[in-house]
Amino acid sequence: MHGGMKDDMDMNASDLAALRMLIVREQRGQSVSPHDLARHLRISTASTTKLLDRLSALGHIERRPHPHDRRARIVVLTEASRREFSRHFGAHLGAMRGVTARYSDDELAVISSFMTELGEAVDPS
Repeated sequence: MHGGMKDDMDMNASDLAALRMLIVREQRGQSVSPHDLARHLRISTASTTKLLDRLSALGHIERRPHPHDRRARIVVLTEASRREFSRHFGAHLGAMRGVTARYSDDELAVISSFMTELGEAVDPS
């Protein structure tokens, strides 16, 4: 389902998973820290920094001060990224939100990890 977007936007699976998480959290009115992304994607903080640098350079995200703790940072989608995501997934976003809303972030992380591992087992390239 997301292969075309991944290719069109020059993204890897982690990049797209990060954008999906940001979309879902934005819809819930929740902010996302770099640590939240690292935990959700099950990657190191160093890998998270590289991922965020890449997404920022491509114009998909911005790092901003946390609204309640100026020492902390949050990650937000750019308007251009929202439009691009919507262009690729517009017809599916409502259905996707309905499904993801039934699960906690921890449950979604397990599901994501399972699907990633399953895909890698079938196609280890």
